[in-house]
Order: sequence, then structure tokens, then C-alpha cells
Amino acid sequence: MITCFIRYHIDPTKKPQFEEYARNWGQAIPRCGADLIGYFAPHEGSATLAYGIYNIESLAAYETYRGRLAGDPLGRENYAFAMKEKFLLREDRTFLKLASAPHSPMVNP
Repeated sequence: MITCFIRYHIDPTKKPQFEEYARNWGQAIPRCGADLIGYFAPHEGSATLAYGIYNIESLAAYETYRGRLAGDPLGRENYAFAMKEKFLLREDRTFLKLASAPHSPMVNP
């Protein structure tokens, strides 16, 4: 399993557009085969950084997923929405593997 970690630099005046974009991916990403952890918009601190995070089985599965996403009606609409509204200033993807498992259970004092 790998985790795709997307860092977005967004126009801080267009945060509502990013949030709509995130909600749309919340429907399309799971339907196309990835395990969506979530999209995160700025709240405190930086007003320009946002994140999207999902798990996928492998890089090969990622390529298949990207093809499904490109063919998904909501996926196509969301790409077009981002291009039209221009709220994404930069988008960087990093693929990570979990290094800390197994986790220790939390202990209450």
C-alpha cells in the first residue's frame, strides 16, 4: 500500500472553490478505486496550503486509477472547474510508504 500525498498551493481568495473541488473528489476518488483519507483546506496558519491524501495499492494500480478518474464524468467536470476558476496555483504529488507500523495502542494515564 502506498499513500499519495498532494500538496496544493491555492489562491487564498478562492478557498470556497477549493472546498467545492475537494467535496467533488470525495465522491469521484473512491468510486475510481482509491481509498480517500481526505482533503484538507487552510484553517489556521498558512492561507495558501491545502492537502489531499489517499491510499492506493501500488504505482501500477495508481496508473489504472488515474485512467478511471480521467474517464469519470465528475472527475472531468472537476478538472475543468479547477482550470476555469484558477484556484490551484501549484500541485505537488509525493508517494509515501507507512514506516511506523505497527502502532502502539494509546495508553490512558
